[in-house]
Amino acid sequence: MKHTETHDSYEFPSGSKVVQGLFTISAAAILISIAGYFVIEDKAQFYFSWLTAFSYVASISLGALAFVVIQHITRAKWSVVVRRIPEVIGSNIWVLAILFIPVILGMHSLYHWTHHEAVEADKLLQDKAPYLNVPFFVIRNVVYFLIWGFIGYFLYSKSKKQDETADHGIQTQLRRFSGPAIPILGFSLAFASFDWLMSLDPHWFSTMFGVYFFSISFQAIFPVMILITLYLRGKGLLTHTINMPHIESLGKLFFGFTVFYAYIAFSQFMLIYYANIPEEVLWFQHRVEGGYKFIAYALLLGRFVLPFVLLLKKSNKSNFGILKFTSVWILFIHAVELYWIIMPTHSAHGVHLSVLDFTALIGTITLMLALFFQKFSKGSMVPKNDPFLSESIHQH
Repeated sequence: MKHTETHDSYEFPSGSKVVQGLFTISAAAILISIAGYFVIEDKAQFYFSWLTAFSYVASISLGALAFVVIQHITRAKWSVVVRRIPEVIGSNIWVLAILFIPVILGMHSLYHWTHHEAVEADKLLQDKAPYLNVPFFVIRNVVYFLIWGFIGYFLYSKSKKQDETADHGIQTQLRRFSGPAIPILGFSLAFASFDWLMSLDPHWFSTMFGVYFFSISFQAIFPVMILITLYLRGKGLLTHTINMPHIESLGKLFFGFTVFYAYIAFSQFMLIYYANIPEEVLWFQHRVEGGYKFIAYALLLGRFVLPFVLLLKKSNKSNFGILKFTSVWILFIHAVELYWIIMPTHSAHGVHLSVLDFTALIGTITLMLALFFQKFSKGSMVPKNDPFLSESIHQH
């Protein structure tokens, strides 16, 4: 089946300087971050800033993978025209392995359980030592990146092959692959969140933390897709392919997973609050004291109440101005929430912003954006030979 005629070119315009500009910004920001490590007295600041930035791009990349496998397993038709965006994001997930190297190098500064004297003096850390130890931590993360890299590569390469061959049997392969990929991705994402974030305070644990990390990751992928889609439309691209029903559907999912995030975040807090177990409460206590208290309230209002109110009305889900503002805001507050999760381990007495917090975040975000547009511009911007493309274009 040939792709449906829409009078749209599915090729990204050549000669765009977007990629070059993004790579330049990324290189400058990352070099400033590295230089900052040698300049500042508090070396740990670099590692905490980098972990925050890494967690930001990793969460969005994992959210993209989750979106794609869910579309395949449910045989979703509406999302075909926008699916190439998360496919490309997920296919670049191998870069996370490189960005994770500073976290490995800074483990002694980040994770209390890597100190032998601390483990020897703490019975709880001794009990957790079979899991929380440096060799096993490194091995687990190698496994995570191999799993995610393979899932991202398979989904993208098969979709691209379908573009070239128009073989509809590939659609069946993608669906069968996505079935087992969902639990594998879910469990690996949860355990990665335990390793990267929850083990920053090895005395604290939450059985809901993996779902909590998934909720913030999955909520964040929709504003990314919305902003990229609106950027393409602003450039006059895919204006007859990606229609208002598709944008409204993205807005509905954005709204729905905003509510899902609030449900999970509140449930985690409330379960720990009414249980009132000292080692569980302490994690939240550190995050509602000093300047972190204001961030906690800002998360309640900014990550749930504001987007909930803005996206509640049906017409607002297809209002470009409101969607742009809400998307940019959520991507900003996403960084704030990760900062709120990570930084109290480093500076428990109050918020202490560093230049490295900004340079590391800018460097990693622009790097992933540059890699996205570099790959996105080399082929069709939509899965042009997907058997459901025609139905997707004519969605009402």
